[in-house]
Amino acid sequence: MNLPNKLTVLRILLVPFLIFFLLTDVVPFSYIFAMLIFIAASLTDLFDGRYARKHNMITDFGKFADPLADKILVISAYCCFVDMGIISCVPVIIILFREFAVTSVRLVAASKGKVVAANIWGKAKTVSQIVVVILVILLLIVSKIINNEAVSSVFYIIDNAAVWISVLFTVFSGVIYLKDNSDIYTTMK
Repeated sequence: MNLPNKLTVLRILLVPFLIFFLLTDVVPFSYIFAMLIFIAASLTDLFDGRYARKHNMITDFGKFADPLADKILVISAYCCFVDMGIISCVPVIIILFREFAVTSVRLVAASKGKVVAANIWGKAKTVSQIVVVILVILLLIVSKIINNEAVSSVFYIIDNAAVWISVLFTVFSGVIYLKDNSDIYTTMK
């Protein structure tokens, strides 16, 4: 297994720690640890792709596992936000629907011997989701420090607006992806 693929696997392995620190109230500064873990995991996405392209280490495993690792990381954080009462489950359901649709097309393509890599819109979607998770965790940290109900209410509105903006990116990228790869699922028998 090459270095980019190891970084992808590391991103997946960091997810349980992210979930723990987001959902625990036993560990002091748990949101700060969650933020650091999420940023570290997100940076592995940046580095694995750049390194793989620079050193010609792009593999079928990486093309499949890299976007899967992104989905696991981001959706885990969003599910934690639902559990914490920060966002509704509706945006998460929409995101999951998009991810299942795109993954289904990838699986059908793989069964035909074709690997479909992420496009620029999928990358923009991932960046928007990563920015939103960082923003929500940052606002959690500030809210905990300030401990003011009015500030928390404003942060709740900001969190939800940001999440819905990422949902728009998610839906748009999914529509583009399905349109660009329509030959894969329209020829299914």
